[in-house]
Amino acid sequence: MKAGFIGIGRMGEPMVLRLLGAGFPVVVWNRTETKLTRVLAAGAEKAGSVADVAARAGVVLTMLTDDNAVESVYSELLAGDVRGRRFADMSTILPETAKRLAASAIAKEAAFVDAPVAGTVLPAREGRLLVFAGGREADVQELKPVFDAFARRVEYLGPSGSGAAMKLVHNTLLTTYWGVLAEAMAMGSCYGLHFKRMLDVIGESPAAFAALSVKIPLLLGHPAETGFDIANVRKDMGTITEFAKSLGVPVTIAEAALKTYEEASAAGFEDQDVGTIVKFQRDRQTPSRG
Repeated sequence: MKAGFIGIGRMGEPMVLRLLGAGFPVVVWNRTETKLTRVLAAGAEKAGSVADVAARAGVVLTMLTDDNAVESVYSELLAGDVRGRRFADMSTILPETAKRLAASAIAKEAAFVDAPVAGTVLPAREGRLLVFAGGREADVQELKPVFDAFARRVEYLGPSGSGAAMKLVHNTLLTTYWGVLAEAMAMGSCYGLHFKRMLDVIGESPAAFAALSVKIPLLLGHPAETGFDIANVRKDMGTITEFAKSLGVPVTIAEAALKTYEEASAAGFEDQDVGTIVKFQRDRQTPSRG
C-alpha cells in the first residue's frame, strides 16, 4: 500500500521516516520544497502537486498548520476521482472542519478520518505518538496499520469530529499546565527558592505530569530541540477558545494562559519551545531575595 503525506514540517518529517522504515512506499508534497530533503534522501517519492498525491497513493495523510490550510489542501485532494481512497487529517483543527471534510470525502466515495496526535518530535521519531481518531470505525481500523508505524496507540473516539475534539481537550490541559507552571516557578524564584530544587521536588510530586521530565534540561537552560513552539501554542489556543465558545463553555483559565503566551511571543519567544514560557515568566519578575 502506497501512502501519501502532505505537510513535511517538524512533525511530518519523522512520521514519514517512520512510514518508510516500516516498509511503506511514500509519496510526499510540501509547499516549501526545501523541507523535503531528508525524506527524499530516505526514499520517499516527490509528488508534482497535491492532486498528484491523491492520484498515486491509496492512503493520504495530512499534517498542516490550521483549518484554512487543511481546507485549501482538501479542496485540491478531493477535486479528482478519489473513489476508494482513504484520507486522514492529523492537524489540530475544529471538529466542524473535520465533519465538513468527511462529508465531502464520502460524497466522492472516499473515506476520511480526523486523526490528530498527542506527542511532539521525539515521540514521533520513536513511534510513540497517540492517535485520536474520529470517523467511521471501519475506516479507522483500515488505517490502523499505517498509524502503527508512528503511534503506540490508536484510540477510536467516535464519529467524525471526535478525534479533533479530543485533541483540543488534550491541548487545553497541556498548554494551560505550562502557563501555570511558569507562574508557580516565578513565584518560588521571587521568594528565593532554588530553581533546580523546585523542579526536582515538583518532578517527584503529584503536580508533575509526563512531559515535565523530558523538558527539565530545557528548563535548566541546556540546549534542547523545539518540540512545540509558542507560535503553534497560540494558534491551537485560538482554536480551543473558538471551539469552547461554540459549545457555550467558558474557558477563562485557558484564555488567561493565552494572554501570557501572546506576551511571550511579543517578547521574542514565538519560535521557542513551549517550555520556555517558564523562562519568560521567571525573567520578567524581579526576585524579592536570593
